[in-house]
Amino acid sequence: MNIELINVWYRYSKSKDWALKEISITFRSSEIVYIDGHNGSGKTTLLKIASLMYRPTKGFITINNKNFWSLNEEKKTLFRRRVVYVHEKPILLRGTVLDNILYGLRIRGIDIEEALDISLNILSMFGIDDLINKPIQKLSTGQAQLVAIARALAVKPDILFLDEPFSNLDKEKRKAVINILNEFQTKGMGIVFSSHNIDIDGLSRYRRIVLENGVIASIYE
Repeated sequence: MNIELINVWYRYSKSKDWALKEISITFRSSEIVYIDGHNGSGKTTLLKIASLMYRPTKGFITINNKNFWSLNEEKKTLFRRRVVYVHEKPILLRGTVLDNILYGLRIRGIDIEEALDISLNILSMFGIDDLINKPIQKLSTGQAQLVAIARALAVKPDILFLDEPFSNLDKEKRKAVINILNEFQTKGMGIVFSSHNIDIDGLSRYRRIVLENGVIASIYE
């Protein structure tokens, strides 16, 4: 999958300032992209536009060379199911950890037995299978972040967008998540994440994009 932003501008409805200006960039399956920049530089806005949540004020978003925002709702939904965005502050459903992992699989039509197998495997991979029956409201912030990332990976999107995925993780957990992301990238998943001033040692080869005041200041291959 290719998601291309073409001369994208974005301004929030109650603001006179542009959050993003003249953004042209492509995100692809099988690659890792690191969006860097200070708070307020536009990282979250860029992720939400690229993950098809926000419609740009100006410019175009193409998915595999199709103008996404000109498609009918059925086709938009099909593309959106191939892309997942994980918020910086995880948004989890009421219920248990297992309920949350199962949810995305079930709405995609995966039968319950297969969905359970996938859920148990992904929780084991993250080392949090002991939390399977724990209510969401009793999780620590770091545990909630791991569950949100695990839930996203379980549905195997073509491209996964992660907003500050390491912010609430200690060094050991951060290293474990980096290893997991590397593994999924080698299997063809695209991973785009934002972060600032975080140690990402061990991450596979990636592109680093630096945002400043809503524009791309530099790109490092």
